[in-house]
Amino acid sequence: MCRALTEPLLSHAVALSRDVDQLQEIKRRVNVLPLGSGAIAGTPFDIDRELLRKELEFDDISMNSMDATGQRDFVAEFLFWASLCSTHLSKMAEDLMLYSTKEFSFLTLSDAYSTGSSLMPQKKNADSLELIRSKAGRVFGREDKEAMFDCYDTLHDVLQVTTGVMSTLKINQCVMEAALSPDMLATDLAYYLVRKGMPFREAHGISGKAVFMAESKKMPLNHLTLEDLGTISPLFGSDVSSVWDYRSSVEQYSAPGGTAKSSVAAQVERLRNWLKKLAQ
Repeated sequence: MCRALTEPLLSHAVALSRDVDQLQEIKRRVNVLPLGSGAIAGTPFDIDRELLRKELEFDDISMNSMDATGQRDFVAEFLFWASLCSTHLSKMAEDLMLYSTKEFSFLTLSDAYSTGSSLMPQKKNADSLELIRSKAGRVFGREDKEAMFDCYDTLHDVLQVTTGVMSTLKINQCVMEAALSPDMLATDLAYYLVRKGMPFREAHGISGKAVFMAESKKMPLNHLTLEDLGTISPLFGSDVSSVWDYRSSVEQYSAPGGTAKSSVAAQVERLRNWLKKLAQ
């Protein structure tokens, strides 16, 4: 996978992994047997609730019959979880839609999850992603039982489409590399000055002046000469040329959760281990 798109895709994977963890926590909390609570005050019959729990594969039995028959925590927890998961899926769909547009062309959706235009034969519509986004609103704020079952059905369908989209899309690495531009490294220019001893609040302003100078001269930021940069700050030296390396820019973010190859690999490995635990 193209590394330029790895970090944003991982951001969605991390969010969805939290959703799975949260759903498992909810299941643990709500997997409580209410049978034996009667209508409100329990049952007068001598039933073995612990045996029923084991036979029906519940983790525990309800402690209080009035609570068991009157609470709807499990509904509220599931609806909240479904809303949050749908928000994450909608966010991911929005990014994928943007990356698949002609303006970006960072990825190509499978024909199985897109449709052609009724007017323009060359146009591919990301209908699957648009449906994922639109369904997020349907999941928000409803009433009790109808919402519970509707949310389940809706999210089940959305997750199936999401799985299909993610397993069939193609990353267009060359297009993404061609989209790189020196102005993306303006912050790196500020970091260069920070490493020279300048406070970031000042380096940020100096970098902004360099951007303005490049725009005034109608040239890319990395085409400014050392003499040009020297008029903005005396801290710029010949080693400033190292700033204009995109790979080095990515690799400098080596802290956990960053974009460096080692950090990204650690994130991928962590998610792979998480998936293995799920499969156990």
